[in-house]
Amino acid sequence: MNDCIFCKIAAGEIPSATVYEDEDFRAILDIAPAHKGHTIILPKTHAANLLELDEGTAAKLLPVAKRIAKALKEELGCDGINLLQNNGAAAGQSVFHLHVHVIPRYEGDGILPVWPQGSYEDGEAALLAERLRKH
Repeated sequence: MNDCIFCKIAAGEIPSATVYEDEDFRAILDIAPAHKGHTIILPKTHAANLLELDEGTAAKLLPVAKRIAKALKEELGCDGINLLQNNGAAAGQSVFHLHVHVIPRYEGDGILPVWPQGSYEDGEAALLAERLRKH
């Protein structure tokens, strides 16, 4: 897409601090990181979100995330790693080109919110699970 900034970055048209690249992905350091090392994985083909991503690229995405997470853990000595992928404005997506954040985490850093824990009424989870299996 001509007006997609992440397409331009993934294609190398806009400079970035690239930490990984292959034929399908470019992974760059986020310019507004939660912590130093916060990396964004960008598919080189445009998909607005996970639901639009082709199966082949989707299958390759997690191994790339694992590789980057391992490098962050080894290089930074962080205590943990978050993988974050938002789909739609309601979920916090602000750039509508699928991307995955790989965020180094440290004990007590408090950088990501924790959602309040909900619950299901008796039998509600089983009914929902049954409905979801039909798709």
